[in-house]
Amino acid sequence: RDGIARFLSTGRRSLDWQGIQVEGLRADGTAVPLEVSFGEAVFEGRRIFTGIVRDISDRILAQEAVRASEERLQDVQRIEAIGRLAGGIAHDFNNLLTAITGYADLVLSDLPPSSPIRGDVREIRRTADRATVLTRQLLAFGRRQILEPKVLDINRVVAAIEPMIDRLIGETIQVVTILEPRAHRIYADPGQLDQVVLNLCVNARDAMPHGGLLTIETSNAVLDESDPLTAGGVRPGRYVKLSVSDTGEGMDEVTRSHLFEPFYTTKERGKGTGLGLATV
Repeated sequence: RDGIARFLSTGRRSLDWQGIQVEGLRADGTAVPLEVSFGEAVFEGRRIFTGIVRDISDRILAQEAVRASEERLQDVQRIEAIGRLAGGIAHDFNNLLTAITGYADLVLSDLPPSSPIRGDVREIRRTADRATVLTRQLLAFGRRQILEPKVLDINRVVAAIEPMIDRLIGETIQVVTILEPRAHRIYADPGQLDQVVLNLCVNARDAMPHGGLLTIETSNAVLDESDPLTAGGVRPGRYVKLSVSDTGEGMDEVTRSHLFEPFYTTKERGKGTGLGLATV
């Protein structure tokens, strides 16, 4: 009725999915988007109307693909813009953060254990640490990091950032490290490795809002051709395995499907950037 009325008043012959949602049912009961084209004729002195109904599922899918492609392009452009911005301010910003954390540590060392403002100063320190992590993420996405891979003891890397992990995750979460004493040396950029561990720990923290257990573990591993990882391009051989696990609420299938997408986050606006796991 809507289509015929519009046709009579405007002469517009097509009633499409965008104009008015027209939905039909296939024989198997599934819904199908439709486009209806109207025509008019006179038959034996009577005015009659004809209609052609067209399934436009493919067109809808193509339009959605174009929209998704445009969104991905916008994300890439945003990442490039953020990278240029971060590259320009990162040095000065890190100097400011160093001053903030340094003075916070000095205040904490001077405050008696019973001081009521110790919690406030710790929160300043914790927030500065979070800002440091975010700056590293922005530099990584802007391709502004200066990478310096070297031979590392992964256990020493984990031990060195443990104090920062403790500050970032808060007091309701217990951190346990299980480190293989004979772990092989690895060849990696220490700054990037720090980011991987910190981002995994922060995500674990967010999955345990009421507290829990966070476990960081290292072990040696030997992968052969039968290991599923080799199907993803990892070459067989000797490796060091680093795992971060928690007792949190986990992720549903929808979240898992978007796991490493930049800017995808399940957090409220202002609570997260969606760069954490994408950086990992």
